[in-house]
Amino acid sequence: MVTLNQYIEHTNLKPTATQADIEKLLEEAIQYQFLGVCVPPYWVKKVKRDIGQNEIRLVTVAGFPLGYNMSQTKLAEISRAIEEGADEIDVVMNLSAFKSDAKGWAKVEVAQFAKLSHQHDVLLKMILETAYLSDEEIVTACKFCKDAGADFVKTSTGFGPFGATPEHVKLMKDTVGETVGVKASGGIKTLDQVKILIASGAERIGTSSGVEIVKNQR
Repeated sequence: MVTLNQYIEHTNLKPTATQADIEKLLEEAIQYQFLGVCVPPYWVKKVKRDIGQNEIRLVTVAGFPLGYNMSQTKLAEISRAIEEGADEIDVVMNLSAFKSDAKGWAKVEVAQFAKLSHQHDVLLKMILETAYLSDEEIVTACKFCKDAGADFVKTSTGFGPFGATPEHVKLMKDTVGETVGVKASGGIKTLDQVKILIASGAERIGTSSGVEIVKNQR
C-alpha cells in the first residue's frame, strides 16, 4: 500500500523562491520521505546535486505558467531540464491553440514532448489548467494527451483562477484510465483535500503544504 507521503511532490514554484527556500524544500522532502520535489528550472542543477543518494524524484516545469510559448521554446526547456538532471517535467498545454480549435496541432506538440522525454527515460506530465476548460474540453485534452504519449495529465499550475477539484480529477481519471496517471495540484492545503483527491483518482499530489498535511495524519 502506498503511504500518503509517497503521493506528494513537495513544491515551491513561487517567483520569489530563494536558495534558502529551495534548500528547505529538499530538506523537508528527505525528512518526510516525500515522493519528489517540484522546483523552478533555475534550481534543477543544484537540487540534483543536493539530492545525492536520496530517493527523491526531481520535478520541474516547462512552458510555465501560461503555456503559449512556441513548441521549440518548450522543447529547449525540456532538453535543458533533462541535461541538468530532472526526472520528470510538467509542461503547460498550449491553451491558446487549444481554444482556437487547433487541437490537432496541440496533440502533435505533446507527442514531440513525449518523444524527447522518453528518449531520456524522463516522465512527461501535461498541465491542462482545468479551471479554464469545460468538462468536454477536459475530456478532449485528456484523450489527446494519452494518445500522444504523456505519462500524466495534471490539473493546474497553481496560477489559474482555482486549482484541483475532485470532480475534475475524477473526470480526468475516468478518461485516461489506468495507463496514464493524474496529478492534482493547485490550492491543496489540507489532509481532507488530499484524501478526497486520491479517492477521486489522483496518483500524485502537488502541494507546497506537504509538511502540514502529513503532520495532520499523525
